[in-house]
Amino acid sequence: MEHGIFYGVSVGPGDPELMTLKAVRILEQCPVIAAPQTKSGEMLALKIASGAVSMEGKTIVPLYFTMERSHEAMQAAHRRAAEQVEAHLAAGRDVAMLNLGDVSIYSTCAYLMDILRPKGWRTELVAGVPSFCAAAARLNMSLTKMHTPLHIVPGRMEDVLDWPGTKILMKSGKQLPKALEALREHGKLGRSALVENCGLPGERLFPDLSEDLPEESGYFATLIVKE
Repeated sequence: MEHGIFYGVSVGPGDPELMTLKAVRILEQCPVIAAPQTKSGEMLALKIASGAVSMEGKTIVPLYFTMERSHEAMQAAHRRAAEQVEAHLAAGRDVAMLNLGDVSIYSTCAYLMDILRPKGWRTELVAGVPSFCAAAARLNMSLTKMHTPLHIVPGRMEDVLDWPGTKILMKSGKQLPKALEALREHGKLGRSALVENCGLPGERLFPDLSEDLPEESGYFATLIVKE
């Protein structure tokens, strides 16, 4: 019996219309959909994908990934998720794992692929729209021009403010107060913008942080600092 294929499928930042034609095709043909699930039971990536693809008749596999920073706890969660996926692959069923934004950028799917590929499972990635690209489009701005570097930062914004080019701080909610203070100290609030929940209900745009500052922000916040 032929084994199934594991697909990492990008669903974009929130708006189902930003899903690619290929992502839609792969999801339509896969009988098994693996979707990250929060502790509260929410499956945001599945909700987004369901806006473009009917999930009727498909097997939905919730995958829980701990938010703990412990390396051991994270590894254990990745192994459990991989085992859930392997059961379907071994039975000859293709599995599509949903990923917010683009599957190649800070994606949990990458950890599963690192487990599955050495075991001989076939894997494929389906590209999508990253949140920072969608945020720039919502702000009607260009991120880069000729010879302008682009820095995507998962950590603290204050560490990179002196770098040349455009800086992106991903999922900046908890780090926002420190980031805003650093921008204020460097005199860069006027060249900074923020988008929260891009393409999702509750989306908020802050095109110029020198004029309008959010008092607080949620997990899905993207901070853009232009040179």
